[in-house]
Amino acid sequence: MAIIHQDDKELLLQFKNAVTKERAFTAIIKKYQEKLYWHIRRMVVQHEDANDVLQNMFIKVWNGLENFREDSQLYTWLYRIATNESLTYLEQQKRRSSVSLSDDDNGLEEKLKAETNFDSSKIEWKLQLAMQRLPDKQKTVFSLRYYDEMPYEEMSRVLETSEGALKASYHHAVKKIEDYLLNH
Repeated sequence: MAIIHQDDKELLLQFKNAVTKERAFTAIIKKYQEKLYWHIRRMVVQHEDANDVLQNMFIKVWNGLENFREDSQLYTWLYRIATNESLTYLEQQKRRSSVSLSDDDNGLEEKLKAETNFDSSKIEWKLQLAMQRLPDKQKTVFSLRYYDEMPYEEMSRVLETSEGALKASYHHAVKKIEDYLLNH
């Protein structure tokens, strides 16, 4: 039986041992699955899509964890993979639909409106609608900062970009969201 709140360094050591590898991976999944799911879900909108992206992400983690150099924290590495998998998924959706970018954004908005509990009068749903109108990079930065409360320093490692660029992206995202909320 795995201890869910084990230290990442200990889990990584266990993962490198053939006897405890699967148990360590299961503990990593249990420890980070929910946070990663919601990070992905805010980007791809639908539950089924988020589950697919999360599953693909954990397959990549399983295949790449042996080579994880520990230059960053484990959760930073996991968020980077989750973000990249989400962006790849969104890009594939855009290519599949072969429509203009604005039509694709409306598609995400329509998916959001089709959600079972959708209520456009509730602020959390309005916020989600506003987020769907953001460019992917701004959406990602806003999600990591607003929902995950990730510091810019950590975000810069996840997204592999400068803190200044992230602050600018977040500022622009907030401005666009405020404008949307005030006018809808």
